[in-house]
Amino acid sequence: MSYIDRETALRHPIPSIPFDVERGRMRMFSRVIGLTDPIYFDVEAARAAGHPDIPVPPTFLSNSLELELPNPLGWLAALGGDLTKTTHAQQAFTYHKMAYAGDSLVLERRITDVYLKKGGALEFVMKRTDIKRGEELLMEIDFTIVLRHPEAAQ
Repeated sequence: MSYIDRETALRHPIPSIPFDVERGRMRMFSRVIGLTDPIYFDVEAARAAGHPDIPVPPTFLSNSLELELPNPLGWLAALGGDLTKTTHAQQAFTYHKMAYAGDSLVLERRITDVYLKKGGALEFVMKRTDIKRGEELLMEIDFTIVLRHPEAAQ
């Protein structure tokens, strides 16, 4: 059984993800999730509603960009986490400002906590992603994954 060292994890660098928001991609995503409001498809409708461009649907930035990476949980594996024993536990979103087509964004990621429960049978790893446009914080995503250690005494 191998646990992740909390202090090492809190210092572990996770590469940022730069992302340019494209109108076509926003339109396709909006169609797929069933949005019908024209602000998500038509620049003029978006501007008439007070937006500078097509707004990014809130759920798009959640984790879809990280899931497109070749190894989305590589940060966890780099710390010694066994990816065959993971469970997605929780996710929370804090929205500060809208993102729009044409924005250049950066997803800054870091581990915020590691702790054990059930006598070490469950190890919780918490990660925060800050989505920024320049220095402006648009959104925070808190993501918790659990590593199961069934061999631990309960």
